[in-house]
Amino acid sequence: MREETANVVELSRKIKELKEKRKAVILAHFYQRPEVQDVADFVGDSLQLARQAADTDAEVIVFCGVYFMAESAKILSPEKIVLLPEAEAGCPLADMASAPAVRAKKEEIPDCLVVAYVNSSAAVKAESDVCCTSANAPKVVSSLPSERPVLFVPDRNLGDYVSRQTGRALIPWDGYCHVHDCLTAAEIETARAAHPEAAVVVHPESPPEVIELADHVASTGGMIKYAGSAPASSFIIGTEQGLLYPLQKACPNKSFYPAASHMICPSMKLTTLEKVKRVLEDLAPRIEVAPEIRDRARKALTRMLELS
Repeated sequence: MREETANVVELSRKIKELKEKRKAVILAHFYQRPEVQDVADFVGDSLQLARQAADTDAEVIVFCGVYFMAESAKILSPEKIVLLPEAEAGCPLADMASAPAVRAKKEEIPDCLVVAYVNSSAAVKAESDVCCTSANAPKVVSSLPSERPVLFVPDRNLGDYVSRQTGRALIPWDGYCHVHDCLTAAEIETARAAHPEAAVVVHPESPPEVIELADHVASTGGMIKYAGSAPASSFIIGTEQGLLYPLQKACPNKSFYPAASHMICPSMKLTTLEKVKRVLEDLAPRIEVAPEIRDRARKALTRMLELS
């Protein structure tokens, strides 16, 4: 999905000028529009972007993603100005877990540890012992004391995948990513019939029956790494279709096909070049996280980065 404008080149030029003026860095998720990815200083998955937010020496971070990602950037770099080009870019998965609900569940499970998928609000991260991404979730869970119960919030499919990878029983939250959870085994079979030579690669947020049919399971960043190293010359990609653009850039001699045409996240497509330009001009809207939440959430995010 590209921005329908003849001014992409001009907007990109203005954004570059403003970025230098503001001493800003632009971070973009792989699911963003192609032209937004093209103006970014760094494009990555949640783990890669968290690392960049923690390490950047820029004074301003423009986060082209969704709200919880910009919150994490502010938590990791509280002294910096963090801008979200589209204030309404939320995440339905993150909204499926609230801090009061997580606190209540913790009270029901004595001595439990809470692992919060990074796709969660700052307030939920503050209720957690450690965060994880789809790239390092098995490693994070394996690091925890085996005698203590683990509540995994908020994605049930990722929790199921991690449980099978680690052999550890988890207490899953009943949440899901609407983009990945809707992918079906029948759709994988249809895509494979259309491209029998292609390797099937899916995201661990996918349902278990989809994961069972895959040749490889990986985070978005992991998919790009796998595509570059695998002997296959074509791939069926089971994640949000925005990833097809960086995959093709990284592997121009290989072919990539979406597992299903419906795998599009509307929230990820809300950011446009015009909005990126505007936030650099206005330095607003800014992301703020209350100190009492920020300090506790930072501990969980920092531990995640230490384990990655």
